[in-house]
Amino acid sequence: MTERERRPVVGITTQTLEAIPDQLPRCWVMSQRYVQVLVAAEAIPWVIPLLEHDEATLRGIYERTDALFLPGGVDIDPASYGEARRPACGRSDPARDWTELLLTRWALADGKPVLAVCRGAQILNVAVGGTLYQDVAVERPDALKHDQFPIGGRRRDELSHDVRIAAGSRLGRLLDAAVLPVNSMHHQGIARLAPGLTPVAVAADGLIEGVELVPSDDRFVLGVQWHPEDLVDVDPRMRRLFDAFIAAARAVRR
Repeated sequence: MTERERRPVVGITTQTLEAIPDQLPRCWVMSQRYVQVLVAAEAIPWVIPLLEHDEATLRGIYERTDALFLPGGVDIDPASYGEARRPACGRSDPARDWTELLLTRWALADGKPVLAVCRGAQILNVAVGGTLYQDVAVERPDALKHDQFPIGGRRRDELSHDVRIAAGSRLGRLLDAAVLPVNSMHHQGIARLAPGLTPVAVAADGLIEGVELVPSDDRFVLGVQWHPEDLVDVDPRMRRLFDAFIAAARAVRR
């Protein structure tokens, strides 16, 4: 098997960085951590620009990839799921929303593996017809504190709360756990779950923290609300998510 056959190509979407006067023009950016963890899992990452409305070029990139990784980032514009923006909704990136929804729908239609984290899990839900809480604390005042961002000395790998994992789910089989402590860096969350998705991880307050396709089949489509890329060094089980994702992508390449 050649190196190209052994290492599948994984598309990673980006985010818009607005121009910084006298320093930088408008850029597309994404955390290096995602790339590093995927490389460690023996993928070849392809960082995808947000070519809004250039469907032909994006299709050309997409067809050269074996799987799609949807990373975390800014809020999703409520217009993407048919709602008006509320005051608690934060900064969004319409070009990213458009690009990710397009790529996600293509990947689902073609059976390509999809791994989605944090915002990515929310995009997955929106792509197939679900909605979001624009701000969990405002719309679910009974909820846990999910927005445990790395400020005030907190680290990205700090564990914030537990999730209960559905028995028999792909996620449960990969992590071999019924209850799992996770980090939590989001203020939006899944409100109405999309048809075709099933909840496979739930926080104590009932917020959905993990989703898979239903009915379950051989396609790898998994979204988690936490950030496993920041936990792989403190909880080796998290590496299994990336290893299984790349194994599925490798099968597509073969």
